[in-house]
Amino acid sequence: MRNTVHHLALLLIGLCAASMAAAQTEIKIPTLIRIVVPFSAGGSNDVIARVIAPSLARRLGTAVVVDNKPGAGGVIGADAVAKATPDGSVLLLTSSSFLTATATLPKVPYDTLGSFVPVAMVAEGPLLLAVSASSPYKSPAELFATARARPGVITYGSAGVGSVAQMATEMMNDAARVSMLHVPYKGASNALIDLAAGQIDVMVTNYSTVVSQIRSGKIRPLGVTSLKPNPTFPDLPPVSASAPGFAIDIWVGVFAPAGTPAALVQRLNREINEISTSPEVRIPLDPDGALPASMTPAAFAARVKDDLALWKRIATDKKIVAE
Repeated sequence: MRNTVHHLALLLIGLCAASMAAAQTEIKIPTLIRIVVPFSAGGSNDVIARVIAPSLARRLGTAVVVDNKPGAGGVIGADAVAKATPDGSVLLLTSSSFLTATATLPKVPYDTLGSFVPVAMVAEGPLLLAVSASSPYKSPAELFATARARPGVITYGSAGVGSVAQMATEMMNDAARVSMLHVPYKGASNALIDLAAGQIDVMVTNYSTVVSQIRSGKIRPLGVTSLKPNPTFPDLPPVSASAPGFAIDIWVGVFAPAGTPAALVQRLNREINEISTSPEVRIPLDPDGALPASMTPAAFAARVKDDLALWKRIATDKKIVAE
């Protein structure tokens, strides 16, 4: 009898401990979640955030709003999230430029790896290698052959020093064993005007930025920067076919402030992974050839770490310092 009572007491203690542990790990969903987009309204990141927000709100049973905080190449918005209370009430939706800014700016006011928790990658897709419609180059191979014969003569444009476009093009140059001259602009739209007019020879850019000039016949795409052909651009070869080892896919992802409870991060990851494959999200992703990317927080964190190391290496090797 005494043994039975003893066993019952131990069982009750175990049940109480399990109940307390469950209570401690219970996921607390904030009553309002702000998704900070560190760029102006209307851009691709903003559009994706505004598609995700209502779906996330329904799944979590809470309010979700998008908060644009542009400036300093995305640094202002990212810094606001880094300093936010780590309870899931403030998230950051940003792109690969989050890392190129860290790699090329003299200083950022946060620790890119230590101040954030990668939550989920939403999607990733290629950039396009493009030339003017009047350009003599009909393929990446033709462009690179001329660039090798005339080092420093072929010009490429970008949205500015330290931009993703400049970094990706410099990677491409190394892989193709060419040297093209960088012409930085204040924004991609200004560079595309000169590309269409033949004032610069080539540009690496995302499709949504250049789509109107392609449709109007002013600019001709030559290839995609992904390692394999992209189903959205079936007629465009991977640039890697002419520049072995070159491949760049640009991603969009969600981050939380460091210290956000792991259980909440896992819940957000699960919901965002499911949302990213929904038909609603496909609408803004399709034009850029971006594909949904379901990834665990740990896998996304590893990707972020590897990408940051890559961009830092390029910035150091090419002495790229953003203004």
